[in-house]
Amino acid sequence: MGEAMPSARLVLDRIGRFVTFAMPLVLTHGRMLAEIGIDLLAVLLLVRSALSSDWGWSRTLWFRLALVWWLWQAVCSLPVGSLGIGGGPALVQALLAMRFMLFAAALQGWTLRDEAARRTMRWLICICGFYIAAQMLLQAVTGHNLFGVPRFPDGTLTGPYSAPRAAAPLSRLMLPMLLLGAAALDGAIAGRSARLLAMGGMTIGAVGIMVLAGQRMPFALFLLGLGVSAFFFRPMRPAALLAALALPALVMLARIFSPGSFRHLVLLAEAQLSHFGHSAYGAVFTRAIVIFHDNPLTGLGYDAFRHGCARSAYFHGLSWLDAASDGGGAAICVQHAHNHYLQAATNAGWPGLLLFVALVIAWLAALWPRHRPGETAVIHAWRIGLFAAVLMQEWPIASSSDFMNLPLGGWAFLLLGVGLAETAPPVAERPSDLYAQHDASSRI
Repeated sequence: MGEAMPSARLVLDRIGRFVTFAMPLVLTHGRMLAEIGIDLLAVLLLVRSALSSDWGWSRTLWFRLALVWWLWQAVCSLPVGSLGIGGGPALVQALLAMRFMLFAAALQGWTLRDEAARRTMRWLICICGFYIAAQMLLQAVTGHNLFGVPRFPDGTLTGPYSAPRAAAPLSRLMLPMLLLGAAALDGAIAGRSARLLAMGGMTIGAVGIMVLAGQRMPFALFLLGLGVSAFFFRPMRPAALLAALALPALVMLARIFSPGSFRHLVLLAEAQLSHFGHSAYGAVFTRAIVIFHDNPLTGLGYDAFRHGCARSAYFHGLSWLDAASDGGGAAICVQHAHNHYLQAATNAGWPGLLLFVALVIAWLAALWPRHRPGETAVIHAWRIGLFAAVLMQEWPIASSSDFMNLPLGGWAFLLLGVGLAETAPPVAERPSDLYAQHDASSRI
């Protein structure tokens, strides 16, 4: 029995490592496989922990907060009384939500514990990011991607997909990639002018791709993340300043060569911001606030906005926001509140919102890119990029997809897990405990 236990763990470790390395690829192409991968890693983590009687990964602050947040949301989703208006299916979804937290914990405390695994993951993330960017550039130049898909009818780029959903994940992936490249160039190029030219060109190219993408929110969040990255990584500051100076020219070039991108980035953004209350986003915001205001303690349970939006009791506006008197009626209803904080509030009231805020703060505190003794500049820059990517994903003043919707939610938790693994105490450079078949004291 004693020999069988390490052997079983070894099998689980190999499966877990394989699934981990497959995740960037299936998140790029293969949503169903990505769902399976997240579920599988969550289950395997629990099984391995039970076999080894080691649950140390669950004692981190962020995971404890995640556990409390999950339990409260599950309570609010119970289909009893005024709770859980989504019924049994919503309760099941609320219970399954924990798999994303377990997925991130598995990356942090299990499959990416050693440097060799983290190095492989860096390569895989960069390859997928370059692939998405290359598909967008190809479509911008030739009018079609590798699969023959043209630009979207509104003129925006779709990248490797049939709809314009590439810009959001690329905006998150681009930051750690950009910081990794900037650190490599900073160490490889001797002259200050040559470094500025190389890093500035790379940064301007990244900003240019996001301009061409034509998606307002990913573009705005990418600029935010670039500023955060430059704040923490001093060698990046001149390049970021150069990109900021070049931004007006990039936007004007888009107006000439990609008018659809310009219309989305500038004209539609201006119209929506100047008439926010009467815009589609304003209507969703209003309805979410009304639902939250009327259910401040428990919300309406998981998927609250989807199940509660069409209720006539919430068909009214806000006194402090210029909007339609009926809030747009049922015509404005969509599947989610388009903001993670509004989603947390409508699902689980004030307790759910405060717990979610605490969870995000705990993530950012764990990822905070303080320089560690002996850490190379390249790894430090990579960690800064991961921190900025998670900050972008959970920036409160933003329109966003559902918190756990794939593929963007999967990318976000993957980058979170990778970042947490990078900030974990380093393990000795020796064959990993993950593959020590005869070490009965192996720990996750």
